[in-house]
Amino acid sequence: MSLPIVIAERAEQDMAIQYDWYLENADAEVAERYLRAVDETIQRAANDPDIGLRRHFQSPELSGIRSCQVTRPFDKHLIFYQAGGRLSIERIMHGARDLPRRLLEDPEE
Repeated sequence: MSLPIVIAERAEQDMAIQYDWYLENADAEVAERYLRAVDETIQRAANDPDIGLRRHFQSPELSGIRSCQVTRPFDKHLIFYQAGGRLSIERIMHGARDLPRRLLEDPEE
């Protein structure tokens, strides 16, 4: 059974920023493929929340957070989420970032 999905505002902003980047640096087709890959990955996590790696960050705000790679070819991007009675998508960002710091920052920074 699939968990209900809630996408945090910061995760929505992360997706919008990345979508715009693909529009500017690639084209609309690539930007749309990115959104489809993110959606497929979120649906997969809603069906099996244990697919993501449990992350161990020092910040108490990030306690219990998991991450999973977006479907290829966008697999350098990670979806950070928490699962309980629902799948709460917290952030979506490139895995090469300073994750403990960036996960707590505003997406516009």
